[in-house]
Amino acid sequence: MQGVNALIAARMASQVPVIPALADHLIAAGGKRLRPLLTVAAARLAGSTDEACLKLAAAVEFIHTATLLHDDVVDSSKLRRGKVAAHLIWGAPSSVLVGDFLFARAFELMVETGSLRALQILAKASSVIAEGEVLQLTRAHDLNLDQATYLEIIQAKTAELFAAAAESGAVSAGVDETRIAALRAYGLKLGLAFQLADDALDYGGATETLGKNAGDDFREGKATLPLLLGIARSGPRETAFWERVIGRLEQTDADFRRARELIVGVGALEATLDLAADYAAGAKAALAAFPANPWRTALEDLADFAVSRSA
Repeated sequence: MQGVNALIAARMASQVPVIPALADHLIAAGGKRLRPLLTVAAARLAGSTDEACLKLAAAVEFIHTATLLHDDVVDSSKLRRGKVAAHLIWGAPSSVLVGDFLFARAFELMVETGSLRALQILAKASSVIAEGEVLQLTRAHDLNLDQATYLEIIQAKTAELFAAAAESGAVSAGVDETRIAALRAYGLKLGLAFQLADDALDYGGATETLGKNAGDDFREGKATLPLLLGIARSGPRETAFWERVIGRLEQTDADFRRARELIVGVGALEATLDLAADYAAGAKAALAAFPANPWRTALEDLADFAVSRSA
């Protein structure tokens, strides 16, 4: 990961000062680096000993960072990784354009690996992520969103990059197709578990540990699973409340507290985390294609972390 971080620092350099300043504001804020870590760990589990996976890992982190910059503009987010969102400092146009710059850098890194297949995997993931974000945007404030569509959205906007990170790492190792498919399945299930836990944290976590404001999804009217289950289970007596605060986004300061009480009270938060745990278990099961070793153990631990974290 030191090698990956060195690549990230080198490749976000530019003669245009605002580009490295803005990119570093987000990248240096930390983050969990789960996606590039997944790329490297998948490659090592698959038998890789060279450094091709490091460039793919840096590319994955740039793709992820670019989507965060764009998302924060779309969502008008105030915090990201515990820091003021970049668009509030440099403005929305600069944030969008630096995101574009990072996408371009990601593709340069992919090309340098010489793996057309890895390039294809990550290029496809980039388009799927964009589709997922647009689908989520078109279904915002939708009180009738069904669970299947919600899972389709989070698979596209989050789990696809996890899957592509693991798959591209496996491809860089030159492993057989069965094991490439196993690592892709692991990444996909891990990504679903991670996003479900993330959506639960918006209602069950604290701003101090999240690195973003608790309740942001609620205030933006995002139809996440805890909210959808809360609406379905709280019954007709709360319909007017949900239509006001989510359907019309007419919220008071006290509404998030009430929404959280309803969601927790009807077991929606617990149900969301249970589903996350199921996906994490599925991710670990996919690793059965590999013999037990420290890399496999690390990936199993990563699946457990995805659903037990507090940030």
